[in-house]
Amino acid sequence: MGGCRVLGQAWGGWRRGLGIRATPTAAGFGTKARHQLQRRGASKPSDPPGDQPFPGLLRPETFSREELVDVLRAAVVDRKGPLVTLNKPHGLPVTGKPGELTLLSVLPELSWSLGLGEQELQVVRASGKEASGLVLLSSCPRTASRLQKFFTHSQRARRPTATYCAVTDGIPVTSEGKIQAALKLEHIDGVHLVVPVHSPSRKDIMEGVKKTLSHFRVVATGSGCALVQLQPLTVFPSQLQAHMALQLCPVLGDHTYSARVGSVLGQRFLLPVESTKPQRQVLDEALLGRLCLTPSQAARLPLHLHLHCLHLPGARPRDPPTELLAPLPSYFSRTLQCLGLHYQ
Repeated sequence: MGGCRVLGQAWGGWRRGLGIRATPTAAGFGTKARHQLQRRGASKPSDPPGDQPFPGLLRPETFSREELVDVLRAAVVDRKGPLVTLNKPHGLPVTGKPGELTLLSVLPELSWSLGLGEQELQVVRASGKEASGLVLLSSCPRTASRLQKFFTHSQRARRPTATYCAVTDGIPVTSEGKIQAALKLEHIDGVHLVVPVHSPSRKDIMEGVKKTLSHFRVVATGSGCALVQLQPLTVFPSQLQAHMALQLCPVLGDHTYSARVGSVLGQRFLLPVESTKPQRQVLDEALLGRLCLTPSQAARLPLHLHLHCLHLPGARPRDPPTELLAPLPSYFSRTLQCLGLHYQ
């Protein structure tokens, strides 16, 4: 590969499980990012939990290009050879329409900011807009191509390469299992939404319906919620949110697909997709109390879905696999603390 070397050393010590503590952390953001939050009126770290419901939450849509580059530079969690790993904040889209502020749109400035000169970074793997967590970038096209082929081959072989952490409103019936569903994108009331398709025909598959698969494992439960480890084995927009809604356990902060889960006398059921529109997630009073949130604050609850770990191949065929890790956002850790969700 010449000057393009892939990681040959593991980033850190997560070999089994999540390796999470419920204590809030800095979430991979540096001093400059924290100063920007404070300039925008964020609560001080010493405030009581009820006064800072979403500590460390960044609002990328309020940043200028220069501020976003500073935030992303502060969010770098590691660099090895041509690879740069970021801990992406919630709400930052990777791609978008021309003129929109996205991760892709500021990569030239970020490359210069990191001292790469004309070796412009490109996206190898990234979490979606509403999710937080790992973004893998490469300044070497050959390394990027090699890793993208690895991800494609792993997907075809049904080998997981990404592990997400999620907090769910509700507890899955089984502690571990697979979720299979045929999904398609539909344009409903001006919004692109993912909808399930029951018993898809060959025609449906030809018209964009995809059979999707995810693995889940419940790590901890408490207060009617669960800390869940999710591994998508296929790639589809909003796959994990749609899958957890089908399990009647929507992701906390899912203001799109949680509306499909209804409840009567404590018994949950799926509502028809045709009759449910996206709306702010409604949490019961007991859960609001545990989270120390008012209903208006809960309406701004960020999606608790975090790309925590990526599995990469070693630099050489006999080298052990590499794991990239991204700490949880502070608001995510605060939620775990409020709900008493501890990982042993």
